[in-house]
Order: sequence, then C-alpha cells, then structure tokens
Amino acid sequence: IPEPLLQFLPGDGHTVGAALTGDPRVSGVAFTGSTETAWAINRALAARQAPIATLIAETGGQNAMLADSSALPEQLVKDVLASAFDSAGQRCSAARVLFVQDDVADKVIKMLSGAMAELKVGNPCLLSTDVGPVIDADALALLKAHAERMDREATLLAQATLDGSCAHGHFFAPRAYEISSIDLLKREVFGPILHVVRWKSQQLDQVIADINATGYGLTLGIHSRIDTTVERIRRGIHAGNCYVNRNQIGAVVGVQPFGGEGLSGTGPKAGGPHYLARFATERVLTINTTAAGGNASLLTLSDG
Repeated sequence: IPEPLLQFLPGDGHTVGAALTGDPRVSGVAFTGSTETAWAINRALAARQAPIATLIAETGGQNAMLADSSALPEQLVKDVLASAFDSAGQRCSAARVLFVQDDVADKVIKMLSGAMAELKVGNPCLLSTDVGPVIDADALALLKAHAERMDREATLLAQATLDGSCAHGHFFAPRAYEISSIDLLKREVFGPILHVVRWKSQQLDQVIADINATGYGLTLGIHSRIDTTVERIRRGIHAGNCYVNRNQIGAVVGVQPFGGEGLSGTGPKAGGPHYLARFATERVLTINTTAAGGNASLLTLSDG
C-alpha cells in the first residue's frame, strides 16, 4: 500500500476526529464505537458545505439473549457467562439482557449465581483469570453509577468477588440484576453487568416488541430446542446478527459478516459481500451505437 494512502492518527475524538470529519475532502467515514459518537459524526458530515459523504457505522446494542423452557440450562449458563462477561463485557456484541422463561428461571438463576461465584477477576495476563479490568477510570465510574441505580431499582442476583490483586486498577466485579422490564434500561451499559427479565410463554410477542422498541439491533441470542420458536423469534426481532444455542460474541472475520441496524449501525456488514460496495461510487455509461453517421472511424478504413 503506498504510504500516503494509509495513515494512523491516534488522538482524542474532539481534536483528531473532529478535524477529519469536518474536512470537505473526506468523502467517507467508517466508524466503530458508541451510538452517541456515530450521531456526532453524522451531524459533522451533514454540516459541511461539501459533497454528501458516506458513513458506515457499527455501534452499540442493548443485546438480548432469549431462552425458553426447552433450553439446556448448562449450555445456556455457559453461553451467558461468555456473552456477558468475556472481555469484561466490553464488546459491542456482548449480552446485556437475558430473557428467561419463568418456568425455568429459578433453576437458571441458581446455576448462574453459582457459576458467577467462581469467576476469577484479575490480571488478564494470567491463564487463571476469567475477567480483566475495564478500559479506564471513566468506564469504571459509569459502571459504578449504574450499579448504584440497580441496587435501588432492581434485585441483585449474583456478584463475583474482587480479591486483593484488584486493589489497583480499573476492576469491576461482574454482577447480575433481575429487572421487571428492558424499558428500565435507557442506554447501553458497556461492561460486565447482566440484566435478567422473566417472561411467561404467552408473553413472547410482547418480549419481541419490547426488544425492538429499544431501537438497537446488533446481536441476538436464542436458546431453544423448538425450531418454530427459534424461527418466530429470529424473524420477529430486528438484529443484524443472530446466534442460536451458542454464545453471541466472537463473529469470525471473513466467515460471519458482522454489523447492526437501527441505533446499532448503518447496515452493511464488515466481512460481508456488500461492505466494500459502500466505499465505491457507482457510475453508469450508456452509448447509442446506432447514432446517425455510425462510427466515424470506420469510414476511414478504405483510405490509403
């Protein structure tokens, strides 16, 4: 790649990012990050006195995992732990809300609580560590503030412990809260906090509507051994990536295209067949080959 074509410019979004998105020479932006920042980039591009620029955005999500009474509890809990707490919950695809059918909720919550008690929080360089720190002090403060709110408005189901090795650094103990509705969550909480909602079998359509009402549509997890239920949920929920009877993180580059819709992104998926087309401009050339006079160059073939 010629050197001028690829530049690495690390810096604060308010300085480097603002300068780039405000420059009329920029014809397109591909962004991965928060929904709020994507909005800011969209506004900056629209405010320029310049040709309309392409914006490809992959943002956050209020990602749900939905489990019915046919789900295998052991598999479900294993996948919940990975989806909610791997990378300290700092993945855009991470599970934020577990909807579990009331018939099996108590059993699943008991198993989840036991598994969370075994989580080792600490130095991510150690093989014995399950959950590392969050990215910085600001992220830790946001998680603590949300946990304080949940302590008032929800029921704490389980919480991992922090030992002495976590005294220094931005460590946050993974925890799970039971809430009455996903409506209680107004924005994505980027970290190892799982919210659990019980639902009854006759409420499935309402659960689907509640998830769609958040406006997000990045990842969705479904745990069910009933094919018709899986298809009903998959077709009903607006999510870019759906995972059935497995965790909902770790899409494989080049194999599983990844991207969201609604508040979670602009649609074309990284690694998918339509992604590169967003970086190109399509042009159409039409020639009337039967125009009067024909091809003038053919008239000179007999010369000489």
